[in-house]
Amino acid sequence: MNQRIILDRRIAEDTWQLVPADGDIPPAGDIIVSLSRWLEERSRLLVRSGRTGVWLRPDEDPEKLARDLSDLPLVAVQFPQFTDGRGYSSARLLRERFSYKGELRAIGEVLRDQLFYLESVGFNAFAIETDKNLEDALAAFADFADAYQSSVARPVPYYRKRLGSAGLAQ
Repeated sequence: MNQRIILDRRIAEDTWQLVPADGDIPPAGDIIVSLSRWLEERSRLLVRSGRTGVWLRPDEDPEKLARDLSDLPLVAVQFPQFTDGRGYSSARLLRERFSYKGELRAIGEVLRDQLFYLESVGFNAFAIETDKNLEDALAAFADFADAYQSSVARPVPYYRKRLGSAGLAQ
């Protein structure tokens, strides 16, 4: 049975298999490999049967994927612990600087309370720990009506919207 994830604010079946850094690559199916594996075996991974995505550790530079992003339907960013915020920066760089349009997935220690903020920087998929309730996690997107600061999800800051709706010059 596949694990379920949150994808585009819906619960969905996860068709992707996360391959450990030293794990065997299955001959078929959708897989997510480490950045180092991708960089070493890119040619071989692109011709196998099934889609290939890449996961980034928090200390890895997303720029190393910049030239390959059009070949990657999924990029996962690992959160080894919820207090490690480097993945937020990686997501924002992938979306804004490198214009990545594919699935951007948060993996690892991803908590309900983070989902609104993770979505703000560009994540659209979330692998919540299997012992957590996904229906409850979905409710996190309604915890806040708006955010003051601009973000990937909301490029116009709140104060600009207020000025515009009041008929004031921007």
